[in-house]
Amino acid sequence: MSTHPARSLSRVLEDFGHTLLDLLYGDPDAAGEIGGVGIHDPYDEQHYPEHAIVLGVGVHGVDATGRLLRHLAGLGATALVVRGPVADADELEPVVNETGVALLALTRGASWAQLAAMLRTQLAEGDVGEGEEQTLGGVPSGDLFALANAIATLLDAPVTIEDRRSRILAFSGRQDEADAPRVESILARQVPERYLRHHEEHGVFKELYRSEGLVHVPPPTLGEEAALPRAAVAVRAGDEFLGSVWAALRKPLTPEREQAFLEAAKLVALHMLRFRAGTDAENRLRADLVTTALEGGAGAVEALGRLGLVDEPTLVVAMGLAPERGEDHAHVTAERQRLASALAVHLTAVQPRSAVALLGDVAYALFPVPGDTAHARERALQVASNFLARTGERTGAVIAIGSVAEEPAALPRSRANADRALRVLFTGRTGKRAASIADVYVDALLIEMRDLAVANRDELSGPLARLVAYDTKHNAHLVETLRAWLDAFGDVVTASASVFVHPNTFRYRIRRVSEVGELDLQDPAARFAAMLQLRLLGPDSGTAADGTGTHHGRGTRTEGPGTTAAPAG
Repeated sequence: MSTHPARSLSRVLEDFGHTLLDLLYGDPDAAGEIGGVGIHDPYDEQHYPEHAIVLGVGVHGVDATGRLLRHLAGLGATALVVRGPVADADELEPVVNETGVALLALTRGASWAQLAAMLRTQLAEGDVGEGEEQTLGGVPSGDLFALANAIATLLDAPVTIEDRRSRILAFSGRQDEADAPRVESILARQVPERYLRHHEEHGVFKELYRSEGLVHVPPPTLGEEAALPRAAVAVRAGDEFLGSVWAALRKPLTPEREQAFLEAAKLVALHMLRFRAGTDAENRLRADLVTTALEGGAGAVEALGRLGLVDEPTLVVAMGLAPERGEDHAHVTAERQRLASALAVHLTAVQPRSAVALLGDVAYALFPVPGDTAHARERALQVASNFLARTGERTGAVIAIGSVAEEPAALPRSRANADRALRVLFTGRTGKRAASIADVYVDALLIEMRDLAVANRDELSGPLARLVAYDTKHNAHLVETLRAWLDAFGDVVTASASVFVHPNTFRYRIRRVSEVGELDLQDPAARFAAMLQLRLLGPDSGTAADGTGTHHGRGTRTEGPGTTAAPAG
């Protein structure tokens, strides 16, 4: 097994080297622990984790690479990865020596997205909490890369560990000693489709599923491709098929190595179960930490510390999903969980220390906003809008942005403001799917005033009550006329067009409004009182005569996260 820590650059190169990454210049042993993964964007302000390994997507040429290396040195980054091969790379050696930022090259044909995912998987071990490291069979618990290297040493052959769908979970070193199909599999983190079909047609998977022993796979004959024979063994926990381990063989295994391979598969099962359980436990722990932080109090600082957010201004982001009436509850719950997981992936790609937890029917995210917070809400809103654009409108999801919390004690207020904005978005009246509390503050106030009116069992009174009574008795349209006139700021032509009547007819009706309602429309205070009462208690205001909320299509609901039932706005 490896002697290098899992979060070190030396360990990354040991696990990914030659197949995915090549070290061009720099001392990996002097780099220390990697703090996270960052993605370089030349068109946006960057906030990388401390001691980050930065993926220089689209960075080409000696000059651009040199400038970025110097910039990253000022930010305390550990390493920069650029697409290989790098022309005139020797000119960058003095810059690497000057800055101390190691320079790595990503193999041609490898995916940036796959590299980012694999790096984050490797660096995530022990990311939350500070529990002591556990081992299984002398290998750190759940560390499948270390286990793959250990098995490769036993067999003297490069090894991959795959899940039930033939996706690569981990691989050993020395993959350059295998063949082109193996390298292709690792670059894509998935066995190529043509080989999956070949194995299926020749009964390889069927034998693997039912066999307790080793399965020998001769080299497939697919055109001119040269491939080595394989030996594979199923990984099981009781009757459950978890995956498989594959070795590419240049020479047959001895009986002793075959037995070692079978024994190793049992250890792989323990690690895969531990990895799965550890992931579930970490998700639960992260949700508990997010909840504690949002509630404030004495435990908030400790929770933020374990999430790595204690010293940074933070925004609370709230995502809600409004189900259609009649939708299956289990389906909605699964959809919420799926969207919450997708939001977590999206936010951590932008800010690696973001934390997301599904609490009830709302997914809450702690989104750090280091540096200048003047434009923090706008940046968070852009990130949220990008996520919603990717997920599509069919999900019905909306995202609200709270206020900036400069200190842990301000997080509950940020959450409350996110909840207020979320209630406004659920009404569907703004036409927006994402908004900050600053964008919908007045709408939020109106909803809360309506809540108070309902709680007090307030009823219509004064001019508006007289107009509603007259309309009911005479089947008239005086309330509609008043609303149109107020919305048009007294412009009769615009107001009459909105209700599809002739301007002269509208002028007659507005005079009847003044007479029947005993309302002086020349008095600003009277106009404001009428407008406010229309919004809070009038017909179509969202409050029925009995004080309950009414619905206005998809997304409208009468209660917000963390509140009691109240009319929608």
